Amino acid sequence: MTSVISRRNAAKRLLFSIGGTSLLAYAQEHESEHEHGHTRDIVDRVQADLERAADFTRSNGKESERYHNVQHHLSEFDRELKRGRFDKDKLDAAIDDLKNVVKNNTLESKDRDALAADLSDLRTLRDIR
Repeated sequence: MTSVISRRNAAKRLLFSIGGTSLLAYAQEHESEHEHGHTRDIVDRVQADLERAADFTRSNGKESERYHNVQHHLSEFDRELKRGRFDKDKLDAAIDDLKNVVKNNTLESKDRDALAADLSDLRTLRDIR
């Protein structure tokens, strides 16, 4: 009788360990998806802030080029993120481009504040990865 009980316990432990492993993998996968979703939300917000700021100075060619560069690198970063890959190099390029916009472009004070906050958020994303 003891041997039957210990076999059942062994079988339960085996099933739990298999189930636990798959649950852990499931949780990790969805945590990663959630993490990427949060990152993509930040990228969307930065792009919206850039578009709003760009409307203020569309006439200057160099300023427009700076906006284009950061939008381009953010889009590339987001494309890779959608594929499940956090591309630090593309994020670094976007951060450098955004820094150039904040430093060199003519901005309304609310746009400068929003973009400076966005720059800080992107740097934080990079640092925690």
